[in-house]
Amino acid sequence: MASSKTKRAAQQYTWEGVEVRAYKSEGTAPFKDVTRQVLFDDPHLAAQWRYFEVAPGGHTTLERHRHVHAVMVIRGRGACLVGNEVFSIALHDLVYVPPLTWHQFRATGEEPLGFLCLVNAERDRPELPGPEDLERLRTNPQVAAFIRV
Repeated sequence: MASSKTKRAAQQYTWEGVEVRAYKSEGTAPFKDVTRQVLFDDPHLAAQWRYFEVAPGGHTTLERHRHVHAVMVIRGRGACLVGNEVFSIALHDLVYVPPLTWHQFRATGEEPLGFLCLVNAERDRPELPGPEDLERLRTNPQVAAFIRV
């Protein structure tokens, strides 16, 4: 049994005592088939460590914010938008998302894309793109084909 100091692995990519939640509240921002687990969230830590899982064909919200993301892929394959570039990502790849940078993750394989994400414990709320932002992003054909809103 897990103590408050340990969280033992349970079934595939879940941990004892860690709730599997919807990625975001319904209706707050466009996304498809994503779950979130908060692995570490403690007032004595300056960071929060989460696990996200994107089902095949799913995607996270296209957004930006002032805080950074440090991401490590631990399951599947996918692609991500960081700024105005689209990258293929796979097992153990690392992704750094700088402040105020548009980003989105998509699962492209036949299994889910799972990734650990480290963020500041205290952070700002995501900002969604407006029409002018989308117009600028879509000037790059690769980005235009990738993004989902």
